[in-house]
Amino acid sequence: MHNIVVIDIGGTAIKYGLVDAEGHLRDKGSRPTLAREEGGAGIVAKAIDIVQAYQQHFYVDAVGIDTAGIVAPGEDGEIVFAGPDSFPGYSGTKLGRAVREATGLPCVVENDVNAAALGEYAEGAARGVRSAFMVTVGTGVGGCFIVDGKIWHGASDSAGELGFLRVHGEQRIFEEIASTRALIQAAAFTHNVSPAELTGEQVFRWARQGDADAMAAILQWCDNLTEGFAAVACLLNPEVIVLGGGVMAQRQMLAPLLTQRFEARVPEAMRAHTRLAFATLGNDAGLRGAWHLAKNIA
Repeated sequence: MHNIVVIDIGGTAIKYGLVDAEGHLRDKGSRPTLAREEGGAGIVAKAIDIVQAYQQHFYVDAVGIDTAGIVAPGEDGEIVFAGPDSFPGYSGTKLGRAVREATGLPCVVENDVNAAALGEYAEGAARGVRSAFMVTVGTGVGGCFIVDGKIWHGASDSAGELGFLRVHGEQRIFEEIASTRALIQAAAFTHNVSPAELTGEQVFRWARQGDADAMAAILQWCDNLTEGFAAVACLLNPEVIVLGGGVMAQRQMLAPLLTQRFEARVPEAMRAHTRLAFATLGNDAGLRGAWHLAKNIA
């Protein structure tokens, strides 16, 4: 049976798995990234080790990798840019070439948000549409636009970077006011605690318990988020805007708040065929997207 190795490289962990010819995730694991300690060379070594370990026991056709950072499409799988504080020595790494040369397998590399968006487009919340924009909300805010099954990379391979957008006269960038980190910082200030002591889940728990300050922080955060959604709707007019990231697990509270604000910010004629949808693939979205990319080169 032929298989594809899929690898998801994040700042904290590298997730990986083996997908069979029918698309089933047969095996799954993770290991610490240790990017700050071991740099880009360490990430490359771990990716190669994961693939070679599978090769010892399975016939492998190809490798699909999604990773943090701006990635140039092409067989070299070059990391054009990754934040030097979080990923020292990773920018400029030709990850795809290194894996291909070490394993003898074709390898495709894609940005992690782009891969997650492709996973949701093929199998999840955006299945069946022609155009979709995915927003991932976490420590930062990422984005990806897909049309007819193809990721729009842009001239500098950085299309969709919603987190760097400036909206509504703000002097800060979008992720500084709309990330989960921004929500936590706002709630921490009103509760006189350190942001390090809080999680987004705790802020929502306080709000459900009737905490007015926590609810006010959530409402302001939703206002900020939907400014970005409105910009996406006006510029790209996608059929669906998919909302991903751990905080979107709070769907029951967020769905009406975000929908109401989104509709208030975009003229009806411009949003009549655009809907908000919550991601459905969870932490596997990137791996699924990596598989869809890799099966085309196997």
